[in-house]
Amino acid sequence: MSNTNVKSLRAGLVAFVATAAIGMSYSVFAADEPSKAPAASAEAVQAPAAVPATDKVAGSAASPAPADGAAMKPLDRVKAAAKGTLKNPYTDKPDAIAEGSKKWFAFSCNGCHGGGGGGGMCPPVTNEVWVYGSDDDTMFRLIVQGTQDLKKEGYVRKGTEGVVGPMPAFGELIESEDDVWKVIAFIRTLYKGSPTRRNW
Repeated sequence: MSNTNVKSLRAGLVAFVATAAIGMSYSVFAADEPSKAPAASAEAVQAPAAVPATDKVAGSAASPAPADGAAMKPLDRVKAAAKGTLKNPYTDKPDAIAEGSKKWFAFSCNGCHGGGGGGGMCPPVTNEVWVYGSDDDTMFRLIVQGTQDLKKEGYVRKGTEGVVGPMPAFGELIESEDDVWKVIAFIRTLYKGSPTRRNW
């Protein structure tokens, strides 16, 4: 099978998964809703908890992509790294951001989150409301594992959006952790919230 055919097949699979996730959203929303708790102030709901650089799991180091180019598969990286240790090696790097922009569309992220990240069928990535958290580690795991598996790992909602479709898992569709990191580097450029909330 030619490289072009493989890429076309992969793009079709990504579009199918995104469409299936949207179609399933009515049945999944109930399971994806947070348990009823006392209402918090709007500020408390919208402010994601910052993860200080020193707030790492004891004895573990950050796990960026290896400098020698031997990047891991995304799911392998998730399994190998302790929670809270993943850090994007491409943040604020123009070449990686340009690649991440292309991959945003290639992986059909725009189909749910909008071409400019302003949302649509799923939450925007431009504001200060990050449903599970905005740090690199959480973002990587959410994209790779999807909402349901992320919650099985003990993650809970920190924010609420008007539109909260479940995030499908892209760990099997995206072959390299570098591609995930580059998409995240691009997402960071779309952020329009307060600079004081930036924790990446």
